[in-house]
Amino acid sequence: MLRYTLMRLGIFAGCLVVVWGLVYSGLAPRGLGASNGLWIVMLALLISAPISFVVLRKERDRASVQIVQRVDRMKASMEANRSQEDDADDTSRAQGQTQAS
Repeated sequence: MLRYTLMRLGIFAGCLVVVWGLVYSGLAPRGLGASNGLWIVMLALLISAPISFVVLRKERDRASVQIVQRVDRMKASMEANRSQEDDADDTSRAQGQTQAS
């Protein structure tokens, strides 16, 4: 997951540098007034999103498999804890009924 995030940030940073170079060289339009920085960031996001979607497909699939496995382990652990609590509760109730009899 960390690898995917770092690769995504790398693609964004590369697009940011390219867009910044294009805007300041005059090949791409500048933002209005003081919004030039925001314009560059938004344009870089717009360009990097589809690139990341296509280029990082395998890495995204790997990360999603890891997430699903982690969720499944958590569910199994919670179910095991729940059954242990039920067993302990049943045992204590059974002991309470035998003492009351």
